[in-house]
Amino acid sequence: MVPLLALALAVLAGGALVLGRLAVVANDAARARTAADAAAHAGAADGRDAAARTAAENGGTLVAWTSGAPGSVPGGVVVVTVVVGGARATAAAERTVACIDARGAPVLC
Repeated sequence: MVPLLALALAVLAGGALVLGRLAVVANDAARARTAADAAAHAGAADGRDAAARTAAENGGTLVAWTSGAPGSVPGGVVVVTVVVGGARATAAAERTVACIDARGAPVLC
């Protein structure tokens, strides 16, 4: 009886460790996606330094950055890759150009 109980406890402890590790992996993946999305938007608006800062503010590290695409506005498409823990996520954002009038005020295009 005692060996069977010890085996059951060992199996339960092993299962708890595996589930705990899976939770950490899933959390890192979600945080990486969030950090990448935020960094891409910040990068599209304000450039690479803003993307790196935003990634760091969200617990990540900016590891890749590309900006621009053929035929787009300068810096129009930003693609970033961010690492959080052991997870890596890539996101993209596009900078759009607003229409402005002669005085510099935004207007509908």
